[in-house]
Amino acid sequence: MESVGSPLPATFAHPRSMPTRFLPAIHTMASSYKNRFPYRPLPQSYSLPWMPSSYYKTAAIKPTLAAFSESSQGKTAGEKLPCISTRTTVFTRYTPEDWYKSNVTNYRESETSQKKAEHLRADTARKIDDKYQQTKKMQVESTKNLGVRANDIAFWKSELCHELDEMIGETNTLTDVKTRLERALAESEAPLQVTQECLLHREKRMGIDLVHDNVEEQLLTEVDVIRSCREKMQEFLDKAKAQIMSNWAAQHNLEKDLANKQVAHQIDDRCHHLMNTSHGISYYRGVEQVDATISVPESWAKFTNDNILRSQSERAASAKLRDDIENLLAVTASEMWRQFNAVNVAFTNRIAEMADAKRKIQTHLAKTLQEIFQIERNIEAIQKAIRDQGPPLKVAQTRLDERTRRPNMELCRDTAQLRLVNEVHDINETVQTLQQQLRDSEDTLQMLVRAKAVLQHDLSVKANSLFIDQEKCMGMRKTFPSTTRLLGPI
Repeated sequence: MESVGSPLPATFAHPRSMPTRFLPAIHTMASSYKNRFPYRPLPQSYSLPWMPSSYYKTAAIKPTLAAFSESSQGKTAGEKLPCISTRTTVFTRYTPEDWYKSNVTNYRESETSQKKAEHLRADTARKIDDKYQQTKKMQVESTKNLGVRANDIAFWKSELCHELDEMIGETNTLTDVKTRLERALAESEAPLQVTQECLLHREKRMGIDLVHDNVEEQLLTEVDVIRSCREKMQEFLDKAKAQIMSNWAAQHNLEKDLANKQVAHQIDDRCHHLMNTSHGISYYRGVEQVDATISVPESWAKFTNDNILRSQSERAASAKLRDDIENLLAVTASEMWRQFNAVNVAFTNRIAEMADAKRKIQTHLAKTLQEIFQIERNIEAIQKAIRDQGPPLKVAQTRLDERTRRPNMELCRDTAQLRLVNEVHDINETVQTLQQQLRDSEDTLQMLVRAKAVLQHDLSVKANSLFIDQEKCMGMRKTFPSTTRLLGPI
């Protein structure tokens, strides 16, 4: 059977062409179609499509038909297809006996179905009542179980709320102590910088004053003490931060568990109060086949109890840590102040020693300056004596030069000649003696000048050391924080 809307086969649209020699005679046409399916024109409903757009698109393509043979061209429609009015055979399907038997069979089947339906209705009514009572009983038990479950959740909610309040209070207290420790650690930075700057300034001492004295030893000890205290405070500060993180983790677990308990309590309480006439009930197909549970009552209670125990353990550790931090603050403040006083005493003693040394240097410097003045006057007298030997030497040498011009035998080595020669030699010896004395005096002067320079340098060194220790170092150490500040008050 052709589908509705499909193009009709070409056989029903046009006669099939046959060769001329196979066509039967006109008078035998009716008998030759006796056993063939009778021709019926298509009803009007089949000629129209149920989907016009698709039909017209399909029908727009005209099928290609085979060409008619020459022998069939020119014949009429009556000669090509048989006419319905010429059909004489009647198609028979069933006999009357078959018709009666069919009716009897239908009656019997109807009676059997009616009896089965009566039994089924009675059994159905009984089962409906039983199932209704069973369903009602189960619903009552489920409601009771939901009420018990809601009470259990409410109990653990109260336990979680109490522990959560305790944990929040402990965390806030530990945070305050941590803040005090941070402030104490920050306050200890200034004394450490003062001590290091004192060591740095004392490195600027000059010469012999660069001595590893008791002040430097006490300063180095102070640096070690402050650093040790800072390391302890930093260690406990790290512990406090880690403990706060642990407290927050335990608090987060409590809050998460409490939030889950609140949601579960709301859901179970709502489920406990649901009735058959409640609004919002609906079908959820297959929900009973999905087991979304991940715990049993034992593991459920153990989970919350473990969270509470962990919170209690963290609170105990936090309280112990707070006590340790309080003791640490007191110990570190005492140690730093004790060493601070020891350094100040060492500075005071050293300043007194340097002041005494400075006074002695000033006394020796005054004496040296007086001696330099006397030596300089002596040098000037020697130089004048050497200058005074110049004119006599010039006279004696001029005389000898002039007497060299005497002619011939007049060049006599007489007493005058010998005396002039001796005079020149004596004057030269005198000049050499005075020059040696001058050199000795100049050497002595240089020695005194060097001594003066040494004393002046030593005096400047002592003055510099006094300025460093008395002005800079002791001036900076006045800013040392008090014990209250070292305890880190809030």
